[in-house]
Order: sequence, then structure tokens, then C-alpha cells
Amino acid sequence: MRDTLLLHYAELSAADLGEEALAEGMRAFDEYAKALDAAGVLRSAEVLAPSTATTTITMASGELVVQDGPFADSKEQLGGTFVIDVPDLDAALEWARQAPSAYYGHVEIRPGATRFVDGAWTAYDHH
Repeated sequence: MRDTLLLHYAELSAADLGEEALAEGMRAFDEYAKALDAAGVLRSAEVLAPSTATTTITMASGELVVQDGPFADSKEQLGGTFVIDVPDLDAALEWARQAPSAYYGHVEIRPGATRFVDGAWTAYDHH
């Protein structure tokens, strides 16, 4: 079962966090990524740029509308993702529980539906 762990947490600058907290956070995520990799379940991981670097578009009105900055007006932002391949939801829950940001934010577990590989879309079998 391929899942994406979407990490949502308050977006703080390095200055807001302080050097020690920033270093501890980086160490915690490094250990988490290495644990996922050592278990053979990590497929990819991304740390995202700050939400202020976001550009959101929509064509819902029939014309292109471009919005700078985060789309969601909330205290938490999507800060990163881990794509994992595990046997079932229980395994995904266990890995999500271990994400450092689960202790100060939220981790959304989103199953993959399809993926584009070698020129074609393939559906995941979630059975």
C-alpha cells in the first residue's frame, strides 16, 4: 500500500525557532527518514520551501487566476511529505505516529490512487 504522509505544522522561521531547536528538528527528521529507509518502506521525501514561496492557480472561473502566497489561511501549512510503501493502514499509522511533527502538528495519511510510470497511468491495488 503506497501512502503519502503529509506533514502539517506551524511554519516558523529559523530566527523564531532558534538555532538549537532548528538543529534538533533537523536531527529528528534525519533520524526519521533514515528509519523509514532502513525499514525499506521509504519511496521519497520532500521538505517544502516556505509557504510564502507558494503560487496557487485556478481556472475555475474559465480564466487563469494566480495567487501568490499560501492558499490556506491557517496557522499550519504543508511542510513536507514522505511517500511510503507499507502493507496496510496499521503500518502507515505506526510510521505516521513516529514523524517528529506529529508531536506539534498533524500528519495526514493519504493513500495513492494511481501513478504515472513509463508513459502510462497505473492504479494501486489497496486490497
